[in-house]
Amino acid sequence: MTTWTVIDEQQSHLLEAGDTLVLDPSLLGWQRKPEGLCRDEVCIPVPADVPPGAMDAALLARLLQRPIVIDPDEHVAAFAAPAAERADALRSGMAPDFELPDVHGILHRLSDFRGKKVVLYAYASW
Repeated sequence: MTTWTVIDEQQSHLLEAGDTLVLDPSLLGWQRKPEGLCRDEVCIPVPADVPPGAMDAALLARLLQRPIVIDPDEHVAAFAAPAAERADALRSGMAPDFELPDVHGILHRLSDFRGKKVVLYAYASW
């Protein structure tokens, strides 16, 4: 077994799995019911041939209509927000909030600058 890091909605979870990431949907807040995968009042149908319990992370991402990035060498997987949720955010014209340190290590949130013009400079040396 290998320890995987699964990132979802800005939370990270550690879990034990094999070389292929298989996880219980409850890790992401979904419960398996006769209607399918359910969270609050929303239920998503699950094909009848999918056994109950843990499922392949890529299959779970497809069922939830959420993009996923999996790095099997580093044992990390990240679930992105659903496309519809991201489209709503884009239509609103509001950038998602995030927090980053400045060159002195002081953390700043984008929301601290709402109503002001902000230039975000990103650089990577690779």
